[in-house]
Amino acid sequence: MVEIGEKIPDLELVDTDLKKVKISDFKGKVVVLAFYPAAFTSVCTKEMCTFRDSLAKFNDINAVVLGVSVDPPFSNKAFKDYNKINFPILSDYNREAVRKLGIDWEFPNLKGYILAKRSVFIIDKDGKVAYKWVSDDPGKEPPYSEIEEKIKELS
Repeated sequence: MVEIGEKIPDLELVDTDLKKVKISDFKGKVVVLAFYPAAFTSVCTKEMCTFRDSLAKFNDINAVVLGVSVDPPFSNKAFKDYNKINFPILSDYNREAVRKLGIDWEFPNLKGYILAKRSVFIIDKDGKVAYKWVSDDPGKEPPYSEIEEKIKELS
């Protein structure tokens, strides 16, 4: 698992328009990587909508939010459009990112079906992990105020 102070691997994911996006594309900005287990589930929807509603604060301090799930880009697009999410939603459809970051989680009763643990990584302007929150409970939301404070501190 990647730890605070380490460089984030240069993950390459696919956005909802099937364009490749690398984490290094955002060098010089504070990046919030918010991994969620599955689109259209209640807690994931609430989490992404909370980030959506906080985005204006983040824009003011040169930070970008990237939502990430293992859902296919087509499901992510429907999820993004339905919830009017105003930041990129990325697909880790091959589970490479969740494995590299150590946040892969096998869904109970579906042997081999890997999801992302609900996780938030804040990457500083130099590409290093400055904050990490990972939950083993998919029903638990991240500590939003703690995340906002860390973003302000880095900006």
